[in-house]
Amino acid sequence: MNLVYADRSGNVYDHPDFIGLGRNGEMVTDILEEELIPLPEGATLVSLPDTRPIGVHAATGEMRVVPGELNAVGALLPQGFTRLLLPGYAKADKSAVLPLFGYTAVVWKDGRFYVAAEATDDPERWNPRNCDPNELELQVNRLLEQYGDNRLYKHLSNCALGYECLTASNTFLNRWEGAVPVSFSCNAGCFGCISEQPEDSGFPAPQTRMNFKPSVEEVVQVMMEHLKTPESIISFGQGCEGEPSTQAKTIIDAMREVRSRTDIGYININTNAGLTDHIRGIVDAGLDLMRVSTISALDDHYNAYYKPRGYTLKHVEKSLRYAADKGVVTSINYLIFPGVTDREEEIEAMIEFVRRTDLKLIQLRNLNIDPESYLQLIPPARGERYGMKQMLDIFRQELPDVVLGSYTHVPGELLDKRNKHLQR
Repeated sequence: MNLVYADRSGNVYDHPDFIGLGRNGEMVTDILEEELIPLPEGATLVSLPDTRPIGVHAATGEMRVVPGELNAVGALLPQGFTRLLLPGYAKADKSAVLPLFGYTAVVWKDGRFYVAAEATDDPERWNPRNCDPNELELQVNRLLEQYGDNRLYKHLSNCALGYECLTASNTFLNRWEGAVPVSFSCNAGCFGCISEQPEDSGFPAPQTRMNFKPSVEEVVQVMMEHLKTPESIISFGQGCEGEPSTQAKTIIDAMREVRSRTDIGYININTNAGLTDHIRGIVDAGLDLMRVSTISALDDHYNAYYKPRGYTLKHVEKSLRYAADKGVVTSINYLIFPGVTDREEEIEAMIEFVRRTDLKLIQLRNLNIDPESYLQLIPPARGERYGMKQMLDIFRQELPDVVLGSYTHVPGELLDKRNKHLQR
């Protein structure tokens, strides 16, 4: 498997003299055949700025930095694929910070690109080719004209057309999971927040956070327009906003109004679940699905990344337990990172957390972060590292009733997905 690199102009090549390597955390490692799959449709190859590729010289067996003015290359995976290894690289400038993306190891083998990843969900709905840009623009213009005073649609139009956000696009295309952001504030200071970063963070946020508080009527209009089919999902809590439950009153009033008009579709919230009292009110107003973002079930790791303000991981657990007891289908948005998530202590803590909270689904999300910055931020490993592939196998063995996936599913889809896994 040949190492893949980029020249200074961004052109990508394979190097016949070097075998490609990956990284598990800070450790450079071999890539096993069983860790590789063909580069998925919708994936993107990117040059890692200010880096040098590391490989094994095929003739000597020596691991070293590849000579020349070359950059390492990584793959950005579409939803539905879980990264198993980082690219094998060393930073040429140790002070440089990589842009906030989830870089995956990539090699050239048998005449094509392969990546160190595993398919953990059906990527079809979230494949960018299913979003026709001409149709999207027509529907954006239609809804902007129909709801000319609705600031949410104006905000989401930039998310759909400017950032090419598929959830925002779904809102205009009236299909699957759509977005209804509500909050400009947050009760956490996430190190890797994609919508707001302090000026001294060293890396800019790739998105712009919404800067207004929508009215209940604006929220209701978006929800009613989207909830027209049984499989429709409308979701509070998007990458372009803060924590949605900080606007609990708006959410509760909008949900009650919507449910007085229709019982079609599902209402979901993507949340950190730290404001337990607010979450209880939202659950009681008729919530169907809840996805809670987390990076760890260990307090020190969780606190280092999220920097929670006025809540702890115990509050998160209470929120999940309350929602599950009330019949809400609960899941976690599990931010995963090779060399960290596969640590022995992380796996053990997460399995117990899932059991205590009666989760139905673990949504695996590749953490978009500069690896060095993240590894310096969090506590060091205390136990063995199992590797991401073995970690996934452990979760499947220890949590047979919990679905491993990559995005929100309605209850019927969850049951189908679980049954398919049990039949393998």
